Amino acid sequence: MRSIWNGFISFGLVTIPVAVGIAQQRKDVSFRTLSKATGQPVKQKRWDPERDVEVPRDETVKGYEVAKGRFIPIDEEELTRFAVRNERTIQILQFVRLEEVDPVFFERAYWIEPQERAERPYALLAEAMERTGRAGVGKFVLSTREHLVLLRPVDGVMALQTLYWPEDVRQAEQRVIADRLDGIEVADEELSMAEQLIDGLTKEFEPGAYPNETRARLQEFLDAKAAGQEPITPAETEQVPAPVDLMAALKASLEAGDRPAAIEERAAS
Repeated sequence: MRSIWNGFISFGLVTIPVAVGIAQQRKDVSFRTLSKATGQPVKQKRWDPERDVEVPRDETVKGYEVAKGRFIPIDEEELTRFAVRNERTIQILQFVRLEEVDPVFFERAYWIEPQERAERPYALLAEAMERTGRAGVGKFVLSTREHLVLLRPVDGVMALQTLYWPEDVRQAEQRVIADRLDGIEVADEELSMAEQLIDGLTKEFEPGAYPNETRARLQEFLDAKAAGQEPITPAETEQVPAPVDLMAALKASLEAGDRPAAIEERAAS
């Protein structure tokens, strides 16, 4: 694993030397902006619209917007007063039950690897958390930024999940939605049919069963175009209207239960 951080996991009087590596990396197709005339990438310039001139990098400064269109300049020296100490420790502050942490707080995942001769304490901590259903909440500093993190076991390996801070989660919107649903009553028959439909569509989670077909088709298109071949343009998919009659939609879905492909097609739409 290519590590981006080396240090220690610390809880109580226990320290475990570890390395942290990225667990996720999107593989989206990327594009550059080209000049139509030359076919070459265009460059973006730092432009001062008031003076209508280009600004060199050494003549720029960070700015904080205090009101619409009104900024105050901030020097790097001023920001250093608030820089966190780059300590090499993942400090576990407490352990919690994993199911208590709402995934809405999850930001980015990293793998934690034991350093040499730290395999035994690493395995001990991972198995203890696995058996107790616990995860560790802590803090650590990466690239001068302090992060709230969750350490959790994943099939014997520990993952480090950076978490959004409480003020980062837009809980006001959640409350607005909850208020709209307050007082909505669901009939027992509707609930029973919905549960049956969910049971019929329930399978063990296998990430490999959900390939990114849109990305694959786009890559095939680009490869063909780069090779001078006639690209295959994907056919337009038919838009399925949202059901109006809930009971009718549930009944139709359950009636398709003997035809797995039909159920999966409805679930994907």
